[in-house]
Amino acid sequence: MANHADILRYIDSIARDKEIDKEALIVAIEQAMSMALAKKYGVDDVEIALDRETGEFVCNYDVSMEEQGRIFAMSVKQAITGKIREAERDVVFTEYESKVGEIVSGTIQRFEGDTVIVNLGRTTEGILPRSEKVRSESYNIGERIRALVFEVKKVGPRVKVILSRTHRDLVRALFELEVPEIADGTITVRRIEREPGYRTKLAVDSADDKVDCVGACVGVRGNRIKSIIDELNGERIDIIRWNNDPTTLIANALKPAEVGDITLDPAAKKALVIVNEDQQSLAIGRKGQNVRLASKLTGWDIDIMTRAELERSVAEENQTDAPSGDGGAPGSDATDGGTDTTDTDDGDDNTPPAGSAGSVTG
Repeated sequence: MANHADILRYIDSIARDKEIDKEALIVAIEQAMSMALAKKYGVDDVEIALDRETGEFVCNYDVSMEEQGRIFAMSVKQAITGKIREAERDVVFTEYESKVGEIVSGTIQRFEGDTVIVNLGRTTEGILPRSEKVRSESYNIGERIRALVFEVKKVGPRVKVILSRTHRDLVRALFELEVPEIADGTITVRRIEREPGYRTKLAVDSADDKVDCVGACVGVRGNRIKSIIDELNGERIDIIRWNNDPTTLIANALKPAEVGDITLDPAAKKALVIVNEDQQSLAIGRKGQNVRLASKLTGWDIDIMTRAELERSVAEENQTDAPSGDGGAPGSDATDGGTDTTDTDDGDDNTPPAGSAGSVTG
């Protein structure tokens, strides 16, 4: 057996190499040796302590460590190895648990089915499952990749670091890295909605009236937003100014489309937005993407219509609600009877006043 001073040096070296706590390693060694002796001699009260100053082992039984033999040494070695692995796992778990919601970078190492395995450094692997991959992105072995730490969990002797490229917080974290005003709290990201690989809408606000929150996120000549778009492989990002007034917020959320009148139904949480015909396709977006993200961002169910569509809709409703000619007095002309009924009693009840379409749109 090595001399006592060497034992302390070995322990110190292992603790530094494995980046684990030295005291925890010493305790693991003491426990491993106590268990091995207890098993060998058939007792359960063996206690071994390592003197932290001299490196000498002290046992409550009169035994010599040098005389225990190969089987004893192998048992101690296996127990210590297991404890070291547990300690390494705990170190990795603690490190990455504190990084949940942050961005890490690594190298794509291999594929396991549809899952991408990323080397995050040392012996730590990140897992990018199919559900967290962006459909439009391609992944190749050896490439560098940045992803959000989505979840960290212990699975047996290993730590699983689940990564994500689809989560909305990936966009938030990228803005925190690129925009100092967001990192220091001058600008607040109020809400993010995202369709990964295609489009993101980001609502920002600033407590300082002197700070242009949208301009700060875009950067001089768009340098800040460009680097984020490049990282997201061309995903479009709409930055809008947050407003507590729902009408203004909805108008901002539908940008780049220019909208006209907005009528709100607070009880149903619905909003009717009138746009010009040349703005309708822009407001709705490709496959309804723009209006869908705007609805999620604002929390309002948004319906986009042109004024002509609204007028046709109102006219159809009026025609449906109006009584048919068969409802006239017996023996009278059906057409005349219907007209007389509309012009006299039922007209005021069933036909909206002339200004109804304008009132719907505000």
